[in-house]
Amino acid sequence: MSRYSFKLPDIGEGIAEAEIVAWHVKIGDMIAEDDPLCDMMTDKATVEMTAPVAGKIVEVAGEVGDQIAIGSVLAVFETEGEAAAEPMVQVAPNEAAEVVKSDPVPEPQPAPLAKASTPAPAPKVEIPAPEPAAPAEHRRILASPAVRERAKNLGIDLAQVKTEGDRIRHSDLDAFLTYNQGYRATGGARPDEQIKVVGLRRRIAENMQASKRHIPHFTYVEEYDVTKLEALRADLNEARGSKDRLTILPLLIVALCKALPKFPMINARYDDEANVITRSGTVHLGIAAQTDAGLMVPVIHNAQAKNVWQLAEEVKRLAEAARTGKAKSEELSGSTLTLSSLGPLGGIAATPVINRPEVAILCPNKVVERPVVKDGQIVIAKMMNMSISCDHRVVDGHDAASFVQAVKKLVETPALLFVD
Repeated sequence: MSRYSFKLPDIGEGIAEAEIVAWHVKIGDMIAEDDPLCDMMTDKATVEMTAPVAGKIVEVAGEVGDQIAIGSVLAVFETEGEAAAEPMVQVAPNEAAEVVKSDPVPEPQPAPLAKASTPAPAPKVEIPAPEPAAPAEHRRILASPAVRERAKNLGIDLAQVKTEGDRIRHSDLDAFLTYNQGYRATGGARPDEQIKVVGLRRRIAENMQASKRHIPHFTYVEEYDVTKLEALRADLNEARGSKDRLTILPLLIVALCKALPKFPMINARYDDEANVITRSGTVHLGIAAQTDAGLMVPVIHNAQAKNVWQLAEEVKRLAEAARTGKAKSEELSGSTLTLSSLGPLGGIAATPVINRPEVAILCPNKVVERPVVKDGQIVIAKMMNMSISCDHRVVDGHDAASFVQAVKKLVETPALLFVD
């Protein structure tokens, strides 16, 4: 046997260390080459590390939440090296047969017994063990690091958890706990859980805490009549045919991009240590996306240069990349303004937390049909509230309200969205 030390490679430009957010193996496990080893996080991107060799795990670098320096040993494998292979080459087939025959009658064959006492036969006894094949089925289970960690803490074998989607989610674990008698606590109550705050969830906690601690937030809410915008969306989808259906979000992005040039202090970043405000000439729009690991903000760069269909494609692509952990580091940085939409869960109003060092964040709430008064008549309209939170050190209340009103004019008269 020999040992192989796997050092953490450079998994991101300029990264000095990475955080362990999930282990897929433990000491003593037999794994094959390219099996999942662990998940490492840099900034907001999570990278799955795979085994470079087959063998037995004899050492790991640390626990979930530990920071590991680039170039340091991440895991140590015990592999079958030359010392283990040589005895099998030296033993001829007839000699092996002699060893087998001599076992019942050892007296006439002292030499083979001496060979049997050497390390040579030991590997032959261990080799037939099919242990490395056992994790093969486990590797087909798709789940995020956060779900794997929670299942591990609860002692749940993910192979027993059913899911209707392509991967196991937190809701699937909840259903498993609810309906599986083996995991129910006495009286129907669920067992208490202790969840270590690591990885993306820790980054979110740190960023939100810093944002609320440093930024004096204020929130403004206005209602929009999106009846005409929804009619336009329906017409565009009908003209598009069977292709991907357009949601209201890309149309709202077009409205934001058209209104922002008159309100440059909204589309800005504030370095409060250097006391410098950078007003961006382009719109790099962050789109808050919910994932199993927590909230991520992929960025549509140069959103003002894209048409409504290009924006729709980018929203879909970036959201999927964030959910599957495939978003690139450049797709998760550089935003100048963030849009956070909860879709049908959007509620009536929101007080979103600013994505520091930006100075504003918008949150469109859900579209509802309700009676409104127009020209003295009660009519049914599709209404939606728009919430905006701003950094009061940079953005005045009047400017925030004026910006939201400018967007409202574009939304309620959607023909203006396509007028230069």
